[in-house]
Amino acid sequence: MTRQDPRRDVFEYALLRVVPRVERGECFNAGVVVYCRARSFVAARTLLDEAKLRALDPRADVTGVRAALHAVEGVCRGGEEAGQAARDDAGRRFRWLVAPRSTVVQPGPVHTGLTADPEAEVERLLDILVR
Repeated sequence: MTRQDPRRDVFEYALLRVVPRVERGECFNAGVVVYCRARSFVAARTLLDEAKLRALDPRADVTGVRAALHAVEGVCRGGEEAGQAARDDAGRRFRWLVAPRSTVVQPGPVHTGLTADPEAEVERLLDILVR
């Protein structure tokens, strides 16, 4: 039996997918949301590939998709940018962001892992799953 490194904490993450035409189900990854309960940490990083978006839907609202992705980042940061979620703790904001929805920006399934640095995990996941 292996022992867990006591300096690492459990984290959860979900990809943010852009689904330009919901009825077709085609999508691509455009961001990641990471939550670590032990550190009261929640953050999102997004990167919109406009060429992919236009390939799936030449009439896509690029400005609207970009705004939706930035709104996710704002909810994670909290404060005034989070709107009604501003007073919610990190866990409630994460759960709200990863709730299933049928919109152009959708969360994928939630996955888990262990990390010593949740902030670095956000960047690592963005690098390997989105870029």
